[in-house]
Amino acid sequence: MKKLLALLLVVVMIVSMASCGKKKVEYVDPYEGLTYDEVSEKIYNEVLGEFATAYEAAKKADNVSERQALMAIAEAKLMEAAVMLPLSTNGGMYAISRVAPNTATSTLWGNDSYRYHNVIVCTEPIASADRAEMKAAWAEKKGTGTYEDWVVEYLTGKGYEIKDEYSIGYSSDPKTWDVLATSRAADSEAIVNTYDGLYEYDCENELKPALAESYEVSDDGLTYTFKIREGATWVDYQGNKVADVTADDFVAGMQHMMDACGGLEYLVQGIIVNATEYIEGDVTDFAEVGVKAVDTYTLEYKLVAPTSFFMTMLGYGVFAPMNRAYYQSQGGQFGAEYDPEAESYNYGKTPNNIAYCGPYTVSNLTKESKIVFSANASYWNAANINVKTINWLFNDGKDATKAYNDMKAGTLDGCSLNASALEQARKDKVSGSDKTWYDSYYYVSATDATSFMGFYNVNRVLFNNFNDETQVASSLTAEEHTRTTAAMRNVHFRRAISFALDRAAYNAQVVGEELKLTSLRNCYTPGNFVALAEEVTVKINGTDKTYAAGTYYGKIMQDQLDADGVKIKVWDPQADDGNGSSDGFDGWYNVDNAVAEMTTAIEELKEIGIEISEKNPIKIELPYWSSNESYAARAQAYKKSFTAAFGDKVQLVLVDCPTADEWYYAGYYTSTGNEANYDIYDVSGWGPDYGDPQTYLDTFLPDYAGYMVKCIGIY
Repeated sequence: MKKLLALLLVVVMIVSMASCGKKKVEYVDPYEGLTYDEVSEKIYNEVLGEFATAYEAAKKADNVSERQALMAIAEAKLMEAAVMLPLSTNGGMYAISRVAPNTATSTLWGNDSYRYHNVIVCTEPIASADRAEMKAAWAEKKGTGTYEDWVVEYLTGKGYEIKDEYSIGYSSDPKTWDVLATSRAADSEAIVNTYDGLYEYDCENELKPALAESYEVSDDGLTYTFKIREGATWVDYQGNKVADVTADDFVAGMQHMMDACGGLEYLVQGIIVNATEYIEGDVTDFAEVGVKAVDTYTLEYKLVAPTSFFMTMLGYGVFAPMNRAYYQSQGGQFGAEYDPEAESYNYGKTPNNIAYCGPYTVSNLTKESKIVFSANASYWNAANINVKTINWLFNDGKDATKAYNDMKAGTLDGCSLNASALEQARKDKVSGSDKTWYDSYYYVSATDATSFMGFYNVNRVLFNNFNDETQVASSLTAEEHTRTTAAMRNVHFRRAISFALDRAAYNAQVVGEELKLTSLRNCYTPGNFVALAEEVTVKINGTDKTYAAGTYYGKIMQDQLDADGVKIKVWDPQADDGNGSSDGFDGWYNVDNAVAEMTTAIEELKEIGIEISEKNPIKIELPYWSSNESYAARAQAYKKSFTAAFGDKVQLVLVDCPTADEWYYAGYYTSTGNEANYDIYDVSGWGPDYGDPQTYLDTFLPDYAGYMVKCIGIY
């Protein structure tokens, strides 16, 4: 017995000595005591440093094709950082519509696709076969200027009746009617129908004169001179003339945009002479900025360097005109005197506080009910618009079949078919026919260049909605939040949760099982957004690689990912019927990869004092719109994927947002990263402003310059 006790004592001593030798590591926040900006800078460099270095090198390239190839390499680094997970794009859903296909532009960038004055709308839904025939005709007639007239002739010949009213649904009221002071799609998509730009894309995707009649470019590519159309006018909301449209309207608009800094001012930084300097306060005299009215109807832009995509930028709100005198009559001022909080400042607060030079004025605005756009009789091209009235009808999303039923009744002129609506459309018979609504009218809507992403908050500091501390409040403890944030800062952890999501199952909750892959996107910039105009040679991890003219951006991105050994697939050369695409397949979901990355993450996090186990899990909060059937099901699919991959080691906590507004205020309506109330957020995305990958990648610049960086909790 004594020998046994002695042996046990020795064992206890050995264990005690071993324990003393491996003292438990306590987690210490490496950013404690730093200011928010200092934390943002450090985290940005640690998380996105490789991307930033590669991107800066790309922007310095003189040759356009080399520049785009290097940008693809930079985006590969962005994907590897896994600060966001590509989810889907617009479209790729079953739909039914009374609107003829391709009668609004399908250009992938800017806001011109939301200009509806020339869409062609029928009184009855368009049959599937007729729609297919029109799409084929568009492909043949594109660039001839004849498609719109052909559509009218085709439809009337088929017995359709064309109407001059168009009714669509919407889910969020504009927060402002000042297009120059906002970056929110819900704002700009409405306001774009109230003004014209210099040039706009037509339904055949050709860039055509609008408020400018013509333009010239200097031999060195640095000066663009536009001749402004004479006879165009500004009116108030009642249709009373305010002034003639002149070159100064574009100067005033640009200055107001830079004063307001609504989130998109970075688009002209480094493009227009002294734009950056004025925005940052180093230049205070706007006359030194490279935009001026040479005379009443001559407008001039001076650029920092030749910019191949400059003309493609004109369809976005940062180049919108604004009448100087009207703005000032609404309390607006310029430069250091600009103060949108002043009691006298009313510009853009309602549609009654802007001037109009576009095809419509807003004749009715009822909050969360309807917005009515009525034809502007003074519009310079009033005789040639097809739609006289646009009705925006609010849908709170609580009834998954409301849009479908409203479309059937003629209240709406089209709708996508979510899973619930699709099921109903396959049962409902068309009056007087044996065919269902689905069989008679369905089509698959085209995808576009908008990339919806799931964002990971690597610096969460807020645990309720910034606009109301009682809304969407976190249920986790302070310790749980600390552990989650530490985990989210680990790249292997972020990759693990990215690989874990069954994105097809997630997407199916909205679009249906059959089309769950169609709208999946696998990168930020679509892989076929640009192709090289000429052969270039670039280095991938120090090795020269030559790409032929015509090589898609996505191919180069994939090569860099493969070279780095990161198991993400962003490009499939066989997708899109062999044309190649970054859409239509799931290049991320892989449970084995998720488990491997999580194993590495657990080891690394343990070294800094964060232990992860089923008894001590990481809890990740995802806000979701609980009253919307499709989005609630999507959130459950997200949670199910995490459980399947990680068991209880990593738990997705669904945070109830009863209304769309509460959901949006958790992340979409935020202005800075410290307002982000989530660990993962799957609402926001980005659509291109012009035809170059820079329009995407610039959104991840540091120092408050990149619009989407706030989505990961910094700047």
